[in-house]
Amino acid sequence: MVHAERAALADDLADLTDLQWAQQSLCEKWTVEQVVAHLTAGATNSRFRWLVSVISTGFDFDKHNARQLDAHRGDNPAETLDRFRAIVTSTASPSGHIAAWLGEVVVHAQDIRRPLGLSREPSIAAATAVAHFYASRNFTVSSRSAIEGLRVVATDSPFATGTGPLVTGPTLALTMAMAGRSTYCDDLTGPGVHTLRNRL
Repeated sequence: MVHAERAALADDLADLTDLQWAQQSLCEKWTVEQVVAHLTAGATNSRFRWLVSVISTGFDFDKHNARQLDAHRGDNPAETLDRFRAIVTSTASPSGHIAAWLGEVVVHAQDIRRPLGLSREPSIAAATAVAHFYASRNFTVSSRSAIEGLRVVATDSPFATGTGPLVTGPTLALTMAMAGRSTYCDDLTGPGVHTLRNRL
């Protein structure tokens, strides 16, 4: 699923204009091109290389991410895309949590697609796997904390978790909200949405 979602994103990026590559993504700090470079970086790091990089920054993860991004961004968008295409089938990752790295591409692909108005979405199976992972723990985002004390139910998959005021909607929207993307709360309904939005 990781490889399939990377390949789908690469296809979506093929015809972007320079202006679209420079568009602000849902990652507030990064443009579309920077998000793609970040994904490339994540798929080229072994656990050891990642740890060395993090330690060398004094565990400053923002600095680590910025340095990795710069190392994997091309001189122009075409080169950045070529570098991303080269890692589509990579199995390297800094963590053994495969669902976390599926989450990287699922979430960051939507960080790119939504601002650009691109309609493609990840498979329901991929979104559901990430939703279960995010609901089970705080990993790189405070996803479990975001839905604590809420009943979260997907309308298009078997995903459901928690107790409390209801939050319901498409699996992808629930996943993106758990990943901290408050704009996806617009796609959700139920008495718990207000609480979730405030937490984000």
